[in-house]
Amino acid sequence: MLIKFFCPRWGSESLSWDDFCLKVKQEGYHGVESPVSLEEEEKKDMKTALDKYELLFIGQYYQSFDSNLEVNKIEFEQHLYNILELNPLLIDSQTGKDYFTAQQNKELFDLASIFSNDNNILIAHETHRNKALFAAHITMNLLNQNPEVKITADFSHWCNVSESLLEEQEKALKIAIERTVHIHARVGNSQSAQVSDPRSKQWGSELEAHLNWWDKIVENRAASNSNLLTITPEFGPYPYMPAIPFTKMPIANQWDINVYMMNLLKERYHLYN
Repeated sequence: MLIKFFCPRWGSESLSWDDFCLKVKQEGYHGVESPVSLEEEEKKDMKTALDKYELLFIGQYYQSFDSNLEVNKIEFEQHLYNILELNPLLIDSQTGKDYFTAQQNKELFDLASIFSNDNNILIAHETHRNKALFAAHITMNLLNQNPEVKITADFSHWCNVSESLLEEQEKALKIAIERTVHIHARVGNSQSAQVSDPRSKQWGSELEAHLNWWDKIVENRAASNSNLLTITPEFGPYPYMPAIPFTKMPIANQWDINVYMMNLLKERYHLYN
């Protein structure tokens, strides 16, 4: 099994696609994870840069803002087809809403499953606040009810939602780990989905907890004879990144943190490089 690392576009939108992809390539990432604009000119620039620097691509869908399920479904499918035009390795999807019923979210999972089968593309539903898989216990129930669903594991959100390091949610973690095909490697804590800087010893317990979960995902994917596991270090900019009051100056460098996390995991999982 190989492990490939992807750089988030999130936080680097001020760079042109060419400058961004050059920087990504120079840091040693294998690819980019990003949403895809509906504007043809930007989409063309994006594809040109990805091809120029020979970078893999993971598409990202997050635009599930509408509380009307039927509108949500239409927009979901529109964005999935738009992402597909750039030949993604897989699609990370922030599917559904936390206030939808289990049946309503199931309709979105079913739509994704049909799309996935029709287009031979893997969709990983992200464990994200405000979305269908916003909490560990809710996700456990939905995964049991929807056995075809695969996930992007971003357990930092669950730590924030539950105000814990999930010490009492081992059953939920077990099924989530078994269904994970993609990781967002961000470290959260009981009060936030992002620690200020994982390089600081003050977050040692939080980092260790996340590393242990990621280790289990790697072990599970390898044991199931999977060919590939993808990881995106996804520490975000302000307001995910804490900032100095009044100035909004971030207290750490997002880019450097994500590169640090990639290199930490490359070393930790060097057998899969």
